Amino acid sequence: MNKYWSTIAKRAEPYVPGEQLNKNIVKLNTNENPYPPSPAVLNAIKNEINQDLRLYPTPTMDDLRQTIADEHRLQKQNVFIGNGSDEVLAFSFMAFFEPGKAIRFPAITYSFYPVYAQLFNISTEQIPLNEDFTLKTEAFFNSEGGVIFPNPNAPTSMYLPLDQVERIVQKNPNTVVIVDEAYVDFADQSAASLIQTYDNLLVIQTMSKSRSLAGLRVGFALGNEQLIQGLTRMKDSFNSYPVDRLALAGAQAAMKDTAYFQETTRKIITTRSWVSKKMGQYGFDVLPSQTNFIFASHSNVAAETIYNQLKENDVLIRYFNKKPIDNYLRITIGTDEEMNMFFEKLYPILYP
Repeated sequence: MNKYWSTIAKRAEPYVPGEQLNKNIVKLNTNENPYPPSPAVLNAIKNEINQDLRLYPTPTMDDLRQTIADEHRLQKQNVFIGNGSDEVLAFSFMAFFEPGKAIRFPAITYSFYPVYAQLFNISTEQIPLNEDFTLKTEAFFNSEGGVIFPNPNAPTSMYLPLDQVERIVQKNPNTVVIVDEAYVDFADQSAASLIQTYDNLLVIQTMSKSRSLAGLRVGFALGNEQLIQGLTRMKDSFNSYPVDRLALAGAQAAMKDTAYFQETTRKIITTRSWVSKKMGQYGFDVLPSQTNFIFASHSNVAAETIYNQLKENDVLIRYFNKKPIDNYLRITIGTDEEMNMFFEKLYPILYP
């Protein structure tokens, strides 16, 4: 370690993102949307490229906040916007979780949570999943420091019904419950409908997945006005202008083009259905997915073997070398053409 590093820098154990290879591949490893952004997004960005780029963007982002609020039947003061949902998560850890008070999250979950916990010196209780990879709802009750979990969960792809989410919120009246809904647009229902009932609920979403804007880095939080004020205090103590003019313009256009959003989301869900069925025919156990990816294990061929051989054949998926999921693969749902190419490469690995 560098002798000039601070204690925080030495303590940090950075998140490891999915591989990014500079070659023509079938890229099914980082849960990006296979479809381009709405044409309205590209037009909005082009129109924003003008002399105003010399000026700072708006620090309050009122127009986009109002558009997001309207989408979720909330008020502008219930919306916070950040540079991707990962930044919003980081601000949330700082704003609502206290060193010395253990927070709870699933033992198999988004791997940024332990990274942030360690970075901000927050102790944790990692709750094992049930054998079928569902969440143990009661185990999240009465947490000392708060609760965070994705819904649907990642990398398992499984969705916790809204009534179970509500039970967790109800049973933690004195701490914040954060529901990370990066994939919720591919699932049944958002917990945003509970925000007007519960002051301690924070819902975090992203435009990277269902809105095809991973490259713009726009995420947002929905919650009680006091929670949003807490996030704003963190933002303004760190960076008052986290979202640039082009990203704001593109995000606004994406949120308003509801028809395009619904069309591409429906395509992914349809492809997910036939891919899951075909994976079962290939001998895979596929968990019930409500995301834009599937989580699958083969009984005869090791996950690591499949991952490595697909990579050699220019198909990239995600493998987690961590028990108890070390024989599972996470496979992003691409276009029908990409998924057919995936199966063409997969077949000779399973049936040499």
